[in-house]
Amino acid sequence: MKGSDSYKNGESMKRITVLLVEDHGIVREGLHKLLELEDDLEVVGEAQDGRQAVAMVKKLRPAVVVMDIAMPLLNGLEAVRQILKNVPGTKILTLSAHSDDAYVKNVTESGAVGFLLKHTSADVLSKGIREVKKGEYFYWAVLCEASSRTRAKVVGSSRTTEVGQRPPAITRDGSAPTDCRR
Repeated sequence: MKGSDSYKNGESMKRITVLLVEDHGIVREGLHKLLELEDDLEVVGEAQDGRQAVAMVKKLRPAVVVMDIAMPLLNGLEAVRQILKNVPGTKILTLSAHSDDAYVKNVTESGAVGFLLKHTSADVLSKGIREVKKGEYFYWAVLCEASSRTRAKVVGSSRTTEVGQRPPAITRDGSAPTDCRR
């Protein structure tokens, strides 16, 4: 692991600390390898289930948790709730293979501030981590998926879509995703 500061143009830059939570080792390892390529992101730990995630967040205090939802022992949704109860300032970006509206609603209600489908690009994952760290909602996959099946339209300040009352994929500058790569 790298130190908590990195240098860009000779100036110190605070790195965003990330905890990866994924029950499949090869996926977790791949995510770690992708994120370590980013100068401003630092993976400070990895958990393979929800129980381990809750304990590690209490100990490590990462800025952002990238959380799988379907896991053994304690699923991601319940882990999100427990993490936010114990360490309220934690930003949680969820990963899933499922995107149906009921599933996304459950994620949103759990307190997670972001949602990505597992088939998204590494660039979008990195962008999502940065955006939720800034305090933004990041529901990239939801808006991308919805825009192909319904009338997903960003309504700027209210942060809702015509698909439902949930935060869309919207960045600090108010832009919706222009790249819905898979």
